[in-house]
Amino acid sequence: MISHRTVRASLIRAARLCLCAGLVLGVGTTGRPAAAQEAASAVQDVVLVDVALPLGDTVFKAARITVSGTRLSRDDLTAILKADSPEPWAPRLARLEAASISIPVLVSEHPGPGGSLQTVTYREVAARDVRAGRIAELTMAGAGVSVTGAHPGSGTYGRIVASDLDLAALVRLSSESGDGKGPVQRIYAAIQASDVTYTEASGVTIRIAGLEGRDFGGRQVPGGWNGAMAGLARGLEAVDPEMTAAERGKLAGTATDLAGAESGTTLEAIAFAQGGLKARLARVALTGVSLAPTIATLRRLANPDTAVTDEELRRLTPAVGGLALQDLSLDMPGAPAPVGKEPGRTASRPPATAKSGDPLATPAAPGAAPVHLALRSGALTFGPLRDGVPTASRLDLSGLTFPAAMVAGMPVLGALPDYGYADLDLNLVVDSAWDEAKREVAVREMTLSGRDIGSLRLAGTIGGLGPELFASHIPAASLLMLTATAKALDLTIQNTGLFERFLAAQAKALSLKPEELRQEYVAATQFGVPAMLGNSPAARAIGAALGQFVTKPGRLTMTAKAKNAAGLGFADFGLARTPGAVLDKLDVDAKVE
Repeated sequence: MISHRTVRASLIRAARLCLCAGLVLGVGTTGRPAAAQEAASAVQDVVLVDVALPLGDTVFKAARITVSGTRLSRDDLTAILKADSPEPWAPRLARLEAASISIPVLVSEHPGPGGSLQTVTYREVAARDVRAGRIAELTMAGAGVSVTGAHPGSGTYGRIVASDLDLAALVRLSSESGDGKGPVQRIYAAIQASDVTYTEASGVTIRIAGLEGRDFGGRQVPGGWNGAMAGLARGLEAVDPEMTAAERGKLAGTATDLAGAESGTTLEAIAFAQGGLKARLARVALTGVSLAPTIATLRRLANPDTAVTDEELRRLTPAVGGLALQDLSLDMPGAPAPVGKEPGRTASRPPATAKSGDPLATPAAPGAAPVHLALRSGALTFGPLRDGVPTASRLDLSGLTFPAAMVAGMPVLGALPDYGYADLDLNLVVDSAWDEAKREVAVREMTLSGRDIGSLRLAGTIGGLGPELFASHIPAASLLMLTATAKALDLTIQNTGLFERFLAAQAKALSLKPEELRQEYVAATQFGVPAMLGNSPAARAIGAALGQFVTKPGRLTMTAKAKNAAGLGFADFGLARTPGAVLDKLDVDAKVE
């Protein structure tokens, strides 16, 4: 099983590589004294050898660096890259000028928690048009990653390209302290990395076809980004339920310093695997991410006198505008195929062909039929937060496909395999919102539909729900029983094949012809349903509509609205002696189209 923590740690290590890519030419110093030269007045090429520079906890090493088309002498370059220079990095890097800079191999070593060491080896590093410490274009042919010690693993990067990279800003933000209130400094205009693969020692493999970022930057924070990240990592590693208020305040303050503004992330062609489990995702996009509520809560928690409550912890949740994904594919090992049948095949998809050298193309075990799940598209959007909980949300899943046998035994859906469905292709929509002024929740749409099945759509309004709905100390069940009222309900059933399959299966079980069983159902709905519901006009209308639907299954709609504007409460339902007593308090309409 892949844990969230494991995947998150892997992605963090992979993301760190992208940031390290921007550091490659902003650091470096000679490991031995360079030969003195007179200052050059003409454009020339300068070669530096055995360069090594510690930048915070990270050390960068290069056996050879070639600086071409520069007016800087060897002494000038040595002074710029000198590790122990009293001059700050920013003004030194601002003097860096060259037509190009090339490094065949650049190695970075960074110690991590638990005695781990991350080593990244970059290949064919090239910087073009370097002026005043800014690189017009930085490219790398690829990189290899190795992590030893705690959480070991290894990975690779394909081509990496960054544009308009500001080395001075990069080093200033990374290592120079600030108050977190200064101007935003941009590090690069754009960066791209392709073919990212990382494998944990546990066997989890993550592959991302491409990463892309634009306009990355930030503000200087106390201790610099490197110091703040190191402090936060140490704090999280040592987190303790008995942490003192002062310790908690320091940790919260550090996290606040690192928090940024609204942003979004898009990843494409992501894949991971563990054993026989493989997953691929064509695209995932996270939009409208704002840390404003998180920052506000962290600032409150930084005060040692602030009590840590469940509400405060929930308010740490960042605001998220939406999450969208496309073409999700998941393959899992299945049960061994029966003797005499071909293993490794489902009705929804043929078995994948393993490709040589592909860590994700793990063949299924002999005799096992892999289970394939897929989702064509999915979207989840959120409204504003109230105490860390969205006040509105919409979930939209399209083309959720999987073997029908997976739902065997479940309510409602569990009967589908008995009706001849081998694979299911479902769509789901859930859309709801809370109105504070009206103290009600509107279930604007709840629809489940399936290919060759039909659809079930519900919509309604629940009243009597105020801000206490978001209080964690009040059980949701108790709140609904005490205050909630049913105001309106709309039900729509559309048949596109399920009813006919249901009728055929039931008729076969009862040794009847389908039309004979249909007539029995018509009589039961037209006469039995009204009798059960009190034989009121509304009850007879419902029975008549059901009878028409059974006769010619198509589209059935029913609406019910409470006659009392406040709605029907729990007592109205609980104390009613018959269903008809409840029905008398509703305005009901039913029809078939």
